[in-house]
Amino acid sequence: MPAATPDAAASDPAAPGAAVPSVAPAETTPSGTALSAPDPSAGFHVSPSPAVVATASASHRVHAVVVVRPDGRAPAAFHLKRTLASLQEQTRRPEALTIVLCGGDERLRDVVTGAGADFVVNASASTGFAAATALASPELSPGEAVWLLAQDAAPVPDALARLAGALELSPSVAFVAPKLVRWDDRSEIVSLGVGMTRYGRTVGLADGELDQGQHDAREDVLGTDVRGILVRGDAWRELSGLDRGLAGADEGLDLGVRARLAGARVSLVPAALVAVAGDGAAGLPAPNTPQRRRRIVYAERVAQLHRRLAYAPLAALPLHWLSLLPLAVWRTIVDLVRKQPGRIGPEWAAAVVVFVRLVSIGRARHRIATTKRIPWAQLAPLRISQGELRERLDDEPEVAIGGHRRGDLRFFSGGGAWLVLGALVVSVAAFPALLAWPVLGGGALQPLANTVAGLWDEAAFGQRALGLDTVGPADPFASVLAVIGSLAPWEPSRALVVLWVLALPLAALGGWMAATRVTERPILRLLGGATWALAPTFVVALAQGRPTAVILHLLLPWLFFAGSVAHRSWSGAGAASILLAAVVATAPSLAPALAVIWLASILLAVVLRAGRGVARLIWTAIPAIALALPLIWNAAANGRLWGLLADPGVPWAGPQVGPDSAARALLAAGIPTPDLAGWTTLIPEGPTWWVPLLTAPIALLALAAPLTQRWAVGTALLVVTALGMGTAFAAVGISVAFSQSIPVAIWPGAGLSLAWLGAVGGALVTLDAGLAPRVTFVRGIATVVVLAAVATLAVPSLTAMTRRTATIANGPESTLPAFVAAQGRDDPDVGTIVLTPQAAGGVSATVVWGASETLGGQTTMLATRTRPTPQDAVVAELAADLVTSSADDVVAGLSEVGISFILLAPAMPTESDAARTMRLSASTALNQRDTLDSVGDTAKGELWRVIGEVAPRPQEAASVVGIARLIAIGQLIVLGIALLLAVPTAASRREARRTPRVVGPHWQEGR
Repeated sequence: MPAATPDAAASDPAAPGAAVPSVAPAETTPSGTALSAPDPSAGFHVSPSPAVVATASASHRVHAVVVVRPDGRAPAAFHLKRTLASLQEQTRRPEALTIVLCGGDERLRDVVTGAGADFVVNASASTGFAAATALASPELSPGEAVWLLAQDAAPVPDALARLAGALELSPSVAFVAPKLVRWDDRSEIVSLGVGMTRYGRTVGLADGELDQGQHDAREDVLGTDVRGILVRGDAWRELSGLDRGLAGADEGLDLGVRARLAGARVSLVPAALVAVAGDGAAGLPAPNTPQRRRRIVYAERVAQLHRRLAYAPLAALPLHWLSLLPLAVWRTIVDLVRKQPGRIGPEWAAAVVVFVRLVSIGRARHRIATTKRIPWAQLAPLRISQGELRERLDDEPEVAIGGHRRGDLRFFSGGGAWLVLGALVVSVAAFPALLAWPVLGGGALQPLANTVAGLWDEAAFGQRALGLDTVGPADPFASVLAVIGSLAPWEPSRALVVLWVLALPLAALGGWMAATRVTERPILRLLGGATWALAPTFVVALAQGRPTAVILHLLLPWLFFAGSVAHRSWSGAGAASILLAAVVATAPSLAPALAVIWLASILLAVVLRAGRGVARLIWTAIPAIALALPLIWNAAANGRLWGLLADPGVPWAGPQVGPDSAARALLAAGIPTPDLAGWTTLIPEGPTWWVPLLTAPIALLALAAPLTQRWAVGTALLVVTALGMGTAFAAVGISVAFSQSIPVAIWPGAGLSLAWLGAVGGALVTLDAGLAPRVTFVRGIATVVVLAAVATLAVPSLTAMTRRTATIANGPESTLPAFVAAQGRDDPDVGTIVLTPQAAGGVSATVVWGASETLGGQTTMLATRTRPTPQDAVVAELAADLVTSSADDVVAGLSEVGISFILLAPAMPTESDAARTMRLSASTALNQRDTLDSVGDTAKGELWRVIGEVAPRPQEAASVVGIARLIAIGQLIVLGIALLLAVPTAASRREARRTPRVVGPHWQEGR
């Protein structure tokens, strides 16, 4: 066997000055040929190139080229031994054999050495199949047909005889291709011909189909898979072999296109079988790992873009080249819509590689130009039409063999629609006056901004609507309010009123949908929806006017619905990521518990699913981090990390349980207020010890969930309950926000809502899978008991408005007097300093810009501040001077900072003597100032207007505007990606129908 000196970096043999291995090759001489016309079935009649089409007067010598490169899970030596044995078993053996060894260990080298090859060429492990065949080209004798194989391509004994016979019988054929079948199952076709659409997309004509002989009559094709093809020797040299710019994909298709342009044909020999494993250097690898799938996407896209530039007319080439990167942006959006974000990285890598690899494009175009003899238009009959492509893509069964077919949701037939309708009736009966209210007030409620632009301005980084010159990030909750308010752009505050009216039916709908992830029994789904809508913390929040608690309770079941399938669906991951961002924005105190659930989900995916779905689970946290990151950065810079846990919105120290042991017992029963969810006001003189026991049935059922056949799901839900309960217990002992001079504890209801979600889910698991068939009647009894108990607990809150004990009220359109509000609507930079006497004798000072304080304009940067800033010192000094008669020229100081009005607000309810004294003293001091004009006493307090010129409010610095834009762009990109992932498509719905709606194994008996 001749010795060979490898050169893995050898360039194309057709290129001038190309380096080739020093292997004593036979001298290449032109071969005399006779012309023959192409087969009429090709659709055109031209005179083929003499160098491409040879006569068949004599039998071709066949030179087999086997490229060996370790590139898969299975050892390359195992596949190579079978391939070499298959060559020895051929009924018509090749006359010569060249093995190109690309890397490999000693064992592989020993197999190659003992193969008895005529030539062995060593190359580096990074050498591609096209480059490896170029290294073997110098070993070819003139006129020898080239049989291209890889170590994982094992032909059946008569494969070469059939291929050679077809090549000899058809002088117009440049190369023939076998039928590729699976390595371990010859009944499945891997490839039998390759087509191309008008835009260059590769389409396998029979890939993945069961071999029933349905394609054996096909002969003429545009191209084929490169593995196992037998190429006429003169055609191989004339066409300059394979194009190395294709990155290992579409090499046979490109060779076929160039052969067709040279006037030759490409033919299939379906009777010749070659078994392939997808672990060799030729062709694309088997898509059995994420790394391989990314490699396939990259190779296919490189090949498509490379061919597009190589085939394009010269005049269109610059346009195609310039469109590579913009096209990558568009395809990124398309990949997100198709729920294929894993394709984005390979897509961009391919676009950049092709964009800079101009030499390779020029070489490919030169090859085509030197051999082209027919116009491109004559290849049109062999292209795949859009109709054929659509038919192939749609020809996919909805349910794979042995797979799962999802049942109908049965929202109407299962009673879900009646549940929502009943909840709407209860809501209208419980809150009848809300239908006439334009704005909600009371509790922690305030108006929203009066325009959509104002809503989104409050959600952006920049100057805040409160404080003298407070600049920084908005609370993420402002974005949630902006979305809600944008639903009623003509009157944003009305959207919150409508939300309150629809809260009960929306909660019932969310609970019912969440229950579909736990059970398929209609009665249990109804129980889940009803108990979620009547949860104690939810109805209490409705009566007390806690917008964050209400919105959180509406979001949590949908987060459970989407998050429980986020590991198996990009649609679920996208929806869960948006919902998680909204939940954390609404209730930051839940962030630690949700982080534990998130990390546990990732760990389970790694352990139980071998890492499948981890990328989807990781993504679910990205939007939440993107929204909260500016606020986190600001809190860290100012040493207020604990303030991140504060409830957003209006700081309100409303009634809630304290940190003592008796109060924590109420929390364990799911009750967040010391009045036993209103029962002490409903029966003030009666016994109420039994009220906490109303949640006992659902608690006992939840505790029994881990003992059922669906113990894994039951245990997970019990962990969720424990995390929620732990959050509630911790919240009542933490006060990080302040309402004027009063510390405000974190609302424990957020944790209780999470705990209620786990408890309801656990109870449904027990009732669904924890009963033997002979006692299934107990399910109906338990359902009635649980529902009756929860409904009884909700009675005081649902009747609070009728009994006039509810905190919510017909809210004012502005928290400022009408005179100020009228000017503030036209000029959002109108400043008002609000002075509020405190119970201890001091005064609270707040600067409000615009027409009113708003719910979205609140900021935890101010509510959680424990150390005064320079702006705080200025406001405190101005307030002290205003309420002190001896101070001079204080009004000039107000004018300089842009404040036009002074409002002396009434003290908090039950005004103390010290507060009354402070109010009267401040009123006297303000009335004595000649530079103030008394507007009068209003419902909001006494109002004064600054006389004279007032300086405009200081505007944001250019650097602040730049930072705001960068933050907004970054957050919009992340949320845009999440929305594109969440939007369902036909493909995602079809994939979802192949998976069960209920998450986790469930007991089927008795359905």
